[in-house]
Amino acid sequence: MKERIHEVIVVEGRDDIDAVGKAVDADMIATHGYGIRQATIERIRHAYETRGIIILTDPDRAGQLIRQRLTELFPEARQAYISRTEALSEHDIGVENASPEVIRKALEAAGRTCETREAVYDAGDMITYGLSGGKGSRELRDRLGRRLGIGYGNAAAFLKRLNGYGIAREDLEQALWEIQHEQ
Repeated sequence: MKERIHEVIVVEGRDDIDAVGKAVDADMIATHGYGIRQATIERIRHAYETRGIIILTDPDRAGQLIRQRLTELFPEARQAYISRTEALSEHDIGVENASPEVIRKALEAAGRTCETREAVYDAGDMITYGLSGGKGSRELRDRLGRRLGIGYGNAAAFLKRLNGYGIAREDLEQALWEIQHEQ
């Protein structure tokens, strides 16, 4: 069984998410390059303030620039590093090329916190709250994700975020009530 990491891991792209997901169980946010969208910065900020973040970028110039920018925005972020040698595959350098063992060691060296957390929400809750399987559920997840600071996700991703970010049932219900009474 993979260890569950408490902090949210910030990586560059989807291939990095896949590679880190093979090594540990963690919530992750991809920057998708240096031009990080404001919505992504807000998701990272929420994670930083509620759970802490670990920055894990590629050991190349672009990765260093992204790490520098994120560190300026989030100075208390933990830093995980993978060497160029460990991230090299033919002519490509990136986290996605590192082995699960190398990724686990980098996160351990960054001071990651392991946790065991019981899931508060399940698929039934998603349907009950109108977040899955119904007309307007996509839009409701989008609005609720913005209000809670966890961003948009499909039903499965949103369920994982609700549990992963430790959103209290009272906070979820209050946010839903506020959304319903905005109009």
